Amino acid sequence: MKTTERDGRSGLQNAVTGAWAPDLKQWGKPYYLAIVEALAGDIRLGRLTPGTRLPTQRALAETLGLNFTTVSRGYVEAHKRGLIEGRVGQGTFVVDPARSVRSGGGTSGARVGPVDFTMNLPPEPDTPALRARMQASFAELSGDLANLLRYQGFGGTDEDKVAALRWLKGRGVDTTRERLLICPGAHSALFSVLGQVARRGDTICAEQITYPGIRALAAHLGLRLIDLPMDRHGVDPDAFAAACTKVAPKAIYLNPLLQNPTTATLSRSRREAIIAVARRYAVSIIEDDAYARICPAPPPSFAELAPEVTYYVAGVAKCLGAGLRLAFLVAPSARAALPLAGSLRAATVMASPVSTTLATRWIMDGTAEAIVQFVREESAARQRIVEALLPAGTYTADPHGFHVWITLPEGWTRSAFASQGRSAGLGVVASDPFCVAGPPPEAVRLCLGGPATRQQITHGLEVLAHALEGSPALASTYI
Repeated sequence: MKTTERDGRSGLQNAVTGAWAPDLKQWGKPYYLAIVEALAGDIRLGRLTPGTRLPTQRALAETLGLNFTTVSRGYVEAHKRGLIEGRVGQGTFVVDPARSVRSGGGTSGARVGPVDFTMNLPPEPDTPALRARMQASFAELSGDLANLLRYQGFGGTDEDKVAALRWLKGRGVDTTRERLLICPGAHSALFSVLGQVARRGDTICAEQITYPGIRALAAHLGLRLIDLPMDRHGVDPDAFAAACTKVAPKAIYLNPLLQNPTTATLSRSRREAIIAVARRYAVSIIEDDAYARICPAPPPSFAELAPEVTYYVAGVAKCLGAGLRLAFLVAPSARAALPLAGSLRAATVMASPVSTTLATRWIMDGTAEAIVQFVREESAARQRIVEALLPAGTYTADPHGFHVWITLPEGWTRSAFASQGRSAGLGVVASDPFCVAGPPPEAVRLCLGGPATRQQITHGLEVLAHALEGSPALASTYI
């Protein structure tokens, strides 16, 4: 191991070049913790002054002869303790101890600590004008607080339905009020649709790698879920046709736009091929269009191409915010909407008037569109970071999405890679919960949204990129 020691100091530093090379052996701790102790000691003794730029993680690893992940783990811990901060496009710097104490450790917005890549949330708006606009809407709701705390008729008010129809029309889904139901989230909508189209023991087709929620709902209802093979363009229509002749499914569930987790989007031609099969065998299509408004120019939805066989679900969680539990459900006909309404009313009573009123306000005054535009732009910026850092050929992604599907190189298992991420303060989701049947692929999903900043995303991707470029044996070295 290469270390440098001079004049009894734990390390050397240069505020211009970021040349800091601590002697880690003297601390008698695992090297990642020794890095933190060396930082704290040099800051305490004035050898590292506030504003000093530290070496990059890769440069320090090379200087000390350590694994990159070990150094990264040390920097993460130092950030957690408020010793250092990351600045976008500039590097990592020593924090003023007095300022760190006043702010509770670290600096708001600049700190790079552990990154949770597990929750599939849209990036959270951070522009002052948009945040102020969103907060003002909440304040305005208080003017009608008494009414919002009362029971309301199922399906939303007339104003709510007007807003929902406007939102859907922006996706190309032009429907009627009689076919529209406003639900407390996509899960409740999917639950009711599955209960309507199938009975216990019936078969539902789904993508081979699919949204875990549909697996849970099918299991709860006693439905048999059959997986359909996929390629990079999504479900294979011929395999769907073969399943129809063999098992006579009642419906096919699809997440056809920015699919969770593989990011695949079904082309128009493939959608038309699936529709032809569904019509031939009288199979309902359940379209979970969770990312309906994120893509600026998506293919037409199944609800637009084949409204008479499609149950269309458009939740707003992935477009506006996961805490806004609201979804718009469009039935194939007004007649089909009636039993759905009864099922939803029995199970949920109504969608929250607070959520519905807020969404209606945002849709009608343009705030929703401003949020969507922010999510699009921020997601695109984060995908550019992915493109710059992750090794080519190891992942699939969509320029407009905020999640990434990593196919692990030979030698890595999904459990080992997830464990490696956790040890560095990074959360990823292994492929297991997405797999309908058969052995799960050696793959993981990364999510780029939520409260994480671009600096945090960059830091986390640097760690994971280094792991993907090396072997599991090398990446597991921490002492």
